[in-house]
Amino acid sequence: MPEHGLLLTYFLTVTDVAVSRRFYADVLGGEVVMEENPAIVKVANSWLIMNPGGGPTPDKPDVTLEVPRTTERVSSFLNVRVADMAAFHAHAVAKGARFLTEPLDRASEVRCYLRDPDGHLIEVGQSTGLLRGVLAAPPAAS
Repeated sequence: MPEHGLLLTYFLTVTDVAVSRRFYADVLGGEVVMEENPAIVKVANSWLIMNPGGGPTPDKPDVTLEVPRTTERVSSFLNVRVADMAAFHAHAVAKGARFLTEPLDRASEVRCYLRDPDGHLIEVGQSTGLLRGVLAAPPAAS
């Protein structure tokens, strides 16, 4: 806990705490801080908190927590930056991670996405051209 200021954490609603805790520890190299109630995994300079979903509580009376219903639509995702995309990708695949695509070179970065066991989206990228002022091309018009 911070002695002053704040510490930003990210809460994930998960189906199976043990499976998700293991995923974030193994694939992202996190350190398990608490096993359960809630599970907390420290990943680099951030913490991920994981607990099963549930109905409203007195401090969030109109809110129900649940895992993603579909993988086609998301409103948020984790964004991870790595020093070596090839090494990270090989490590993650060896640990059982499944990526949406192979890492793609976008001029400013090499980037790809994977999902955790509940379908939460995770972007993984390595800045390359961005460090030299090269920006990614704008998305194609639809």
